[in-house]
Amino acid sequence: MRIDRFKVEEWFNKYECKAKYDLADTCIDSMSLNDLLKLAEMTDIAEILDKKLTYGEIQGSARLKSAISSLYLNQTPENITLTHGAIGANQLVFLSLVESGDEVISILPAYQQHYSIPESIGANVKRLFLKPENNWLPDIDELKKLVTNKTKLITLINPNNPTGAVIEDDLMKEIISAANGAYILVDEVYRGIVRENKYNTTSIADLYEKGISTSSLSKGFSLAGLRVGWAAGNKDIIKEINHQRQYNTISVSQIDDYFASIAIENKDKIFKRNIEKVKEGYEVLSEWINSEPHISCILPNGGTTAFLGYDMKISSYELCKKLLSDTGVLFLPGETLELDGFLRIGYCNDSDKLKTGLKKFSEWMDYIS
Repeated sequence: MRIDRFKVEEWFNKYECKAKYDLADTCIDSMSLNDLLKLAEMTDIAEILDKKLTYGEIQGSARLKSAISSLYLNQTPENITLTHGAIGANQLVFLSLVESGDEVISILPAYQQHYSIPESIGANVKRLFLKPENNWLPDIDELKKLVTNKTKLITLINPNNPTGAVIEDDLMKEIISAANGAYILVDEVYRGIVRENKYNTTSIADLYEKGISTSSLSKGFSLAGLRVGWAAGNKDIIKEINHQRQYNTISVSQIDDYFASIAIENKDKIFKRNIEKVKEGYEVLSEWINSEPHISCILPNGGTTAFLGYDMKISSYELCKKLLSDTGVLFLPGETLELDGFLRIGYCNDSDKLKTGLKKFSEWMDYIS
C-alpha cells in the first residue's frame, strides 16, 4: 500500500529533539506513573507487580471498557473496543469501513490520517477546508455541496487540532442531518478539554447511530505513554472493527490496560488538574497574541492547540526551521497541515517555558522584520 509521507510526524522526528523551547507539544504536562498512583491514592503496588504478562482480554479488559463507557451517555462496554492509541482507532475505522472507490469527506486542517489513509485505500477524498472567517468551523452549506449519495464517511476532529475550534452540539446535529446517512467519524481525543463548561460537547456516538467516536489517554488524561485508545459506536460497527483489528492489534498491553483503568476511574481529578493547566496556558497565550502585532489568531475554545497566522513573507516551514535554529523555539509549520501561512502552537504544557518561548519568538520577529 502506497501512502503519502506523514508530514507532521516527520517534522517531529527531525526537529523535536533539537528544541529548547518545545511549543509544538500537544500534551498537557504529562504525568508520571507515580503522579497517577498518588492522585488515585494507591500505595500498595503488589497487585501490579504480581500481574502475569499474558495477552489478557483480547478486546480490552471488562474493567477498562466499563470505565471508558462512563465517558459516554449511552455507550456500554459492548460498544467499545480497545486500540493502540487513537491513531490505531482511526486507522481501524478507515480499514473497516472504506473501500476503493468510496467517497470520503475530510475537514482540513486536520491530522493527516483523516485524509491520507482513505486516499491510500483508493477512496475519493473530498476536502472541506475550515476558514478563520468562519471561526474555523465547518460551513454547512459547503458540506451539503460535497455530500452525495456516494458519500460513505465524513471525518472530523472535535475539538479541532490545530485550531482549537469546538463544534457544539447544535452544529454537530446540522452536520448529522447534512450527512445523508453517511458514517461520521469524530476524533475526540480533546473532548472535555475546554476553557469553559459551555463548550463541553456530547460524543458523536451518543448523538448519531452511525457516529463513531475515537479517543485515547494522550491528551485529556496526560498519559500519552500509555498507548491505549478506543473506538466507540454501535455494535455492528464495533464488530467490523474487531474483525479488522485481529490482523494488527491482538490486544493492548496488560500494563497499559491496568493503568488506563486507574486513570479513567479517576477522571474527575485528572480533568480538574488539566483544565487548570489549560486555563493557565490560555491566559499566557491570549495576552501575548493581543500584544503581538505580527500575529493573528482565532483564540481556541477547546483542546490544547491554537493556529497562529503571521504577517512575514516566508513559508511556515522555513520560518519554523530558521526560528528553531536561531532561538531553540519549536512550532509546527502549517504546511504540514496543508495550510501555509500559519503555525500550530501547543500552549498547555509548561507555562514558564511557554512565556519564555513566546518572548524569544517576539524578539526574533522584530529582528527579522
